[in-house]
Amino acid sequence: MKKQKQRDRKLKTEFFFYVWSFFLLAVFGWLWEGFLYLFKDDSYVNRGFLLGPWLPIYGIGGVILELLLHRWRDRPLLTFMASMSLCTALEYLAGWYLESTWKVKWWDYSAVPWNLHGRICLYGSLLFGLGGMLLVWLVSPLFYSLYRRIPWRIQAGAGILMLVLFTADAAYSAMHPHVGTGITYR
Repeated sequence: MKKQKQRDRKLKTEFFFYVWSFFLLAVFGWLWEGFLYLFKDDSYVNRGFLLGPWLPIYGIGGVILELLLHRWRDRPLLTFMASMSLCTALEYLAGWYLESTWKVKWWDYSAVPWNLHGRICLYGSLLFGLGGMLLVWLVSPLFYSLYRRIPWRIQAGAGILMLVLFTADAAYSAMHPHVGTGITYR
């Protein structure tokens, strides 16, 4: 009975670790793209189809990489290639889905060499490989060691709060996607 409770607690803790990871990476993606466009266009734009300060593609990609690649931390080339492939596929599928659902492009690599339908490009894929390696080798283990120091009630409470806010944003944005100048391309 005691071992079952320990397993149940570990599963809950791990679940919220991935929830926190998702939001940490989604907010990082939102900040990253915001700063890129700030330097490129001299104005800040909230990128993405949601209103909140998050880009879910970064969170989804990061959680997928951690779930699938954490056991390859000692195999850099394999981690790089897998990160590059998985994230490129995710970006292509997300771009296709968003375009086919709302008939709008949230990113367009058409002017970048070695692109496919403007949804992905070689330069981005190489950055995904490098970013995935850094995530799996450095960021995720460091974050996990810090996360474990947080009391479980805070892990769970903040995780649930973030999920509720995100779900509300996603529901609203499904009816009223965030579009406009600097955000979308058609």
